[in-house]
Amino acid sequence: MSSRRSRSSSNISEDQINDLVSKLQQLLPEIRNSQRRSDKVSSAKILQETCNYIRSLHREVDDLSERLSELLATTDTAQAAIIRNLLLQ
Repeated sequence: MSSRRSRSSSNISEDQINDLVSKLQQLLPEIRNSQRRSDKVSSAKILQETCNYIRSLHREVDDLSERLSELLATTDTAQAAIIRNLLLQ
């Protein structure tokens, strides 16, 4: 299926896609920093950096979850029990 054909069957216009890519660009720390240097960044680069950033956020969440689990496992207080119960819900 050609890209033109798939675009015409969707409800999103090219202007909307460009707007969404622009919003993504503003959210990405790596891209924001390069923007300050007046570098032009392609949509492909923005999408690639978005994927990389999401992966890094997932890793960070996993690391923090592991640290919290270790901390709660070594803490034997009523507060730790409450937090454990809340996390299991």
